[in-house]
Amino acid sequence: MNTKAVALAAIFGIGLTGVTFHAEAAPNNVIAPSKTEVAGLRRLTESEYRNSIADIFGSNIRVEGRFEPGRRVGGLLSASSAILSVTPAGFEAYSKMADSIAAQVVDEKNRAKLVPCKPKSASAPDDVCAIRFLTQYGFLLFRRPLTPEEISRRVALADDMTKSSGSFYTGLRYSLATLMSAPDFLFRTEIAVPGEGKNYTLEPYSRASRLSYLIWNSTPDSQLLQAAQTGELNTTAGVTKEVDRLMASPRLKVGMRAFFSDLFQLDNFSNTTKDGVIYPEWSDQVAASAQEETLRTAIDLTLTSNGDIRDLMTTRNTFMDRTLASIYDVQFNFKGDWEPYSFPESAGRSGLLTQVSLLGMFSHPGRSSPTERGVAILDILMCQPSPLPPPTVDLSAIDNNTDPNLKTVRQRLMAHATNPTCASCHRRTDPLGLSLEQFNSVGARRDRDNGELIDVSSAIGTEKFSGAVGLGKVLHNDPKFPACFARKLYSYGTGANTDDVKPAMFSAAFKTFTDDGYRLRTLLRAMATSPEFFSAPPPVDAAKPVTKAAN
Repeated sequence: MNTKAVALAAIFGIGLTGVTFHAEAAPNNVIAPSKTEVAGLRRLTESEYRNSIADIFGSNIRVEGRFEPGRRVGGLLSASSAILSVTPAGFEAYSKMADSIAAQVVDEKNRAKLVPCKPKSASAPDDVCAIRFLTQYGFLLFRRPLTPEEISRRVALADDMTKSSGSFYTGLRYSLATLMSAPDFLFRTEIAVPGEGKNYTLEPYSRASRLSYLIWNSTPDSQLLQAAQTGELNTTAGVTKEVDRLMASPRLKVGMRAFFSDLFQLDNFSNTTKDGVIYPEWSDQVAASAQEETLRTAIDLTLTSNGDIRDLMTTRNTFMDRTLASIYDVQFNFKGDWEPYSFPESAGRSGLLTQVSLLGMFSHPGRSSPTERGVAILDILMCQPSPLPPPTVDLSAIDNNTDPNLKTVRQRLMAHATNPTCASCHRRTDPLGLSLEQFNSVGARRDRDNGELIDVSSAIGTEKFSGAVGLGKVLHNDPKFPACFARKLYSYGTGANTDDVKPAMFSAAFKTFTDDGYRLRTLLRAMATSPEFFSAPPPVDAAKPVTKAAN
């Protein structure tokens, strides 16, 4: 038997970083694509890709290149990961990133740390070392053990490239790059297996990925993959043990920052512009600081303080840096770059809704937009998306601020909403947005609009309120807010379209959440340990014709 055959035969006895493969366990742990049912494919987001590379190879490995864009489905970018593909241009970009990363992993600066073995000769093939290297990183990158065939092909490539280049490490580089440009890495493949009765559930490696990307926004670590390998993740006790371990890690904050960023649509800042003449104080640094303020506030309240998520609508506590202090008209005399800060009651601020991030994103370049703000509140916080306005809608009345009879945005919106086509939507959105009119397009406080004192009184149905503080209390007390929050967390974790998620899918977790005072940690743990979180659609019976709904 030649060296390559011996090495392949011994593959499941090789000790890896925190993981030991055992030959007797191999048949049950190797993925056999022809005998499994693919329940879903989820393309890695940019942050998932970057975090995965950092966790596998180290934070010093640079990831440089252009990522394929996502699009929102049901209010979340993460939900679109289940329907996105990779374009030819995108594949080329991923391939270049993969080669760049692989070159860094095996270069002279990193190879002593990242290559787990030393070849007999640096200028000749060494199948034993190549197999060990590819098995270790293939397991972590594919989030499952590689099949002997998958390893054999890459060892053959490493041999060929070593012979042509005269460098063993060049051979490793090109073989490693094929792992990172493969669909098995770029997409999270979720495999369904029969569960109880007619139900289907995710197999252990798919469970490991779903848990890790929900809680850490990154790839499963060796310990979680080992729990999948031993079958521990097939048991309630095993899942609970791993969820508790993941949630006890500092990485939980990284994972939940990614969730809050998606939930509050902070990626919109890349498309947010302001009129530099009207708002000279606005800059890219303001936008970056505004995002950071919102994430710090959300994490501090929900994780550090283990507070009630509904208080995100009413808290006056935030974090401040020098850049934001100029927008908020706060004297910055703090010691560090970021410091805790509490707005006085007179500031009229109430939770995340009155932070620069949400006020600035959902406004026009030159003026505020009560309608956009109202649409965002309904969509993000209430799971009530608004339809797009008809293409023929006339917005001239809103944009015209020279009419002496319609000086304020409120007056112009009221005139516009008399149009029956527009009235139904504006009745839902405008009362919410008009209560925030004391904050301009960049989130600074103001009392007048076009010289007129701003009226921030509003009403939803029979409930009357005034200003941002009144709106914050209304949203805090509305049961639709925590219900929507839980629904979107479930959608975020499973990749389902929020519009398709039914309350029954997370009802037990939601009851635990409400009974414990609306704590994020409670909801996350209850959801991630529930059988419903791993449920999968049954495979399509190829023998039955598929009936398509009429357009």
